[in-house]
Amino acid sequence: MANEHLGDRLARLRRLAGLTQEGLAEKSGVSSDVVKKLEQKRKHSARLPTLHALAKGLGVEITSLLGDPPAIPSTGDAEPPELIAVRRAIMPPLFAPPVAPDGADALSLPLLRAEIADAWTLYHNADFGRVMELLPGIIADARLTAAVGAGRARLEGQHALGKSLQLGGHLAIRLGKTDLGLSSLERAIAAADAAEDPLLTAMVSNSVAWAYQRQNRLEDAQGLALHVADGIEREHVTTGEGLRVWGGLIMSAATSTARSGDYEGASEMMLTAEDATGRLSGMLAPADGRMVSVFNRSSVRIERVRLAVQHARPEEALGLARGMRLSADTPPSWRTWLLLDVARAYADIGDAAGAVATLEKLQRVAPGWMRHHTLAVAVVADLWSGTARPPGLRKLARILGVAD
Repeated sequence: MANEHLGDRLARLRRLAGLTQEGLAEKSGVSSDVVKKLEQKRKHSARLPTLHALAKGLGVEITSLLGDPPAIPSTGDAEPPELIAVRRAIMPPLFAPPVAPDGADALSLPLLRAEIADAWTLYHNADFGRVMELLPGIIADARLTAAVGAGRARLEGQHALGKSLQLGGHLAIRLGKTDLGLSSLERAIAAADAAEDPLLTAMVSNSVAWAYQRQNRLEDAQGLALHVADGIEREHVTTGEGLRVWGGLIMSAATSTARSGDYEGASEMMLTAEDATGRLSGMLAPADGRMVSVFNRSSVRIERVRLAVQHARPEEALGLARGMRLSADTPPSWRTWLLLDVARAYADIGDAAGAVATLEKLQRVAPGWMRHHTLAVAVVADLWSGTARPPGLRKLARILGVAD
């Protein structure tokens, strides 16, 4: 649950692992003082590299300590029918041929591509429930199109199947089903290869790297992203789509590098990526940017802000965010992340009023997203435990369950 204190979660996982506070500190390389302060709720949050180290010491995924909305944990309870339908769409029964819906001959590839792009928009808006409803039908249509087409139509059908299965992988991971997500992404790579589209294969590989990050496999994530980026750089960065895919991979590698504790190495990668965004203005824009990696000057700067916040550099983060003009194709979810990181930076420098004003804006922009996010709860809890309580903080604390 988003309103479960990080200290409670850490203590529960530590006991399940049979570790003392000192034992966890030794296994994770984190000071026992940090572990004690978190469990005693004298600290409401921790830096992401610290959380990765604690997760490694506990032998759990990073999402066990810090989830993303809705971040549904595996509790052993029966899965809802909508998730079962997604699982069945991703992994249909063995030897079962694709079932043709009524009017299968009239399946339209442009319409199917539009439906997939719209579903990706819903995903970026964090409307995971709606994506869960739509995705089984989209995957079924894409699988049928890939199976019955011929020539170019068959390749386009495989491309649609790859893109829909990539979305299935992202959705499953957001729902806390990482293994199902990786299974979907493996199938997406097979479809991308069958579509003879190296850029799609690279994009799905980047999704796999993100899944590895979630599993605390930072070295695997970094190695995969850099390996695929090298291949794209050799052959495809002369086009706008190719450059976007390459940039997304470099950003992914930088994130894994930063979470491993190498902030300087990550910053160098990010600056390389940001410099490359200047070349996009002279290239053709993709027909539908929702089907290509999110890569522009805004996205790189947003990620740089995030990494600075996570590495206790709040002044640097605020400097990067100040005066930022977001590109029109920046997804809403990236905008909400930026606001949350800026609020955290203000809180870290002791500017409670600035943090509250930013959180109030976030509450107006994405109220549902904010309620489910552990970092938002942690920031408000930190502010509420302080001596300065600016106007608006009490309302936020009540909305997030921090205060009665």
